[in-house]
Amino acid sequence: MAGEQKRLGKEARLALAAGDNRIVISAVVVWEVAIKRRLGNLEAPDDLTEQLERAAVDLLPITARHTDRAGVLPLHHRDPFDRLLIAQAALDDLTLVTADEAFERYDVEILW
Repeated sequence: MAGEQKRLGKEARLALAAGDNRIVISAVVVWEVAIKRRLGNLEAPDDLTEQLERAAVDLLPITARHTDRAGVLPLHHRDPFDRLLIAQAALDDLTLVTADEAFERYDVEILW
C-alpha cells in the first residue's frame, strides 16, 4: 500500500491523547521521514526533530543492541526500517503504533 495514508485508529488516538502515556519516537522514524521527504514521496517539515523536541516526546536513538536484534529477527517483515522498529519495541518494552499487519507476527505489543 505504498503512498496510501491511513488515519490513526481510535485506540491509538485515545492512547496518544492520554496524558499518562509516554510517547517515544524512534530515530528510525525520523530517518525514514527524511529519506522519503528528500525523494519527494512525503511532505514533512524540515525542522521535524525540533518540532518533536518541542512536543516533549522522547526521542529513541538507534543502538548496536537494536541493530543486532533486527538482524536476527525472523523474516516476517522485510522492510529494514520496520524490522529496526520491531527490535526497538522488543528490547525496550515499547508498544508500536501501526496498522501494518506484518508486525503482528512478532512478539511485540501493537496498538492501532
